[in-house]
Amino acid sequence: MNASLVETVSAPTNIAVIKYWGKASVALNTPINSSVSVTLSQDDLKAVTTVAASSDWAEDRLWLNGEEQDISNKRLQTCLRALRRLARDRLDGDGNVVVRKEDWENYGVRIASANSFPTAAGLASSAAGYAALVAALGQLFCVEEEYPGQLSAIARQGSGSACRSLYGGFVEWSMGTKSDGSDSHALVVADADHWPELKALICVVSSAKKDTSSTAGMSTSVETSLLLSYRAAAVVEPRLEKIKEAYRARDFQSFGEITMQDSNQFHATCLDTYPPIFYMNDVSKSIIKIVHAFNSYHKAVKAAYTFDAGPNAVIYALDDDLIDMLACLLIFYPTTGAGYVSDGETMKKVRASSRAS
Repeated sequence: MNASLVETVSAPTNIAVIKYWGKASVALNTPINSSVSVTLSQDDLKAVTTVAASSDWAEDRLWLNGEEQDISNKRLQTCLRALRRLARDRLDGDGNVVVRKEDWENYGVRIASANSFPTAAGLASSAAGYAALVAALGQLFCVEEEYPGQLSAIARQGSGSACRSLYGGFVEWSMGTKSDGSDSHALVVADADHWPELKALICVVSSAKKDTSSTAGMSTSVETSLLLSYRAAAVVEPRLEKIKEAYRARDFQSFGEITMQDSNQFHATCLDTYPPIFYMNDVSKSIIKIVHAFNSYHKAVKAAYTFDAGPNAVIYALDDDLIDMLACLLIFYPTTGAGYVSDGETMKKVRASSRAS
């Protein structure tokens, strides 16, 4: 294997505050509504993918968290075909051609990816994974986009929300209108430096794989939930514009209210699905109560929860309020040893705040 034909990329997860649930086209993996998310820090949650190519390899292979996976997965193959089609000449540091663009079809690839957080537990692991995959293969093949956002459109075909993980900050996934899905891609609403005071607290309620996959859940909801179709047609677009305005203005009161309302409505559509889908558990519901009690005490929205398709909570808050929110949660769910709170510096601040009060 030529050592120059190796690329490693890490990609973050993202947590939607306006959710997408349901596909307009299963074949193109396009959504029934647009969505928007906050890209999280890679300090704790990320996927790291290494890709390598060699003309000695007759076939492609894939490993996820150390275990070999089936490379024939349709979504993965769609991404590989699209990226190989866009491949360009790969040059070395002196400008010499290492691989000509027409020769890439004769090179097999090896893909090794690892997540730093639970897979299939409602923390958008597939989003980070496919974003890292597309970015790494894009670098390996020296891909040049034919139009802005094309790489995110390719990532979308692997995992819908992966398109948003290619960018930092506050990122919209536009549902698009074109029949080929080419305009169903990510758009940056605000970059990662726009609101540095906004923080996320990830509450891992369970690391177990969820009972109902997102793909299966979406399909059943689209078929059976009248609430879902109403939400997509009448609720999402006005709500999307309001939360983008709130984020740009750094208005946490509005941002937090809309975030919680949309999370609640998403899970209401899961309950409206027949048979109903239960992603949250009793601990999840208790976190909702704790956040509302916290906000009621402060007579303002100081923290905002959101739940994707799983029991794990993401709580958004500004810097100082996050410390108080975590201290409040630890009253109800006390620490059970080292690593219970992964960020040691944050835990020091919690202890200092508790002593001061």
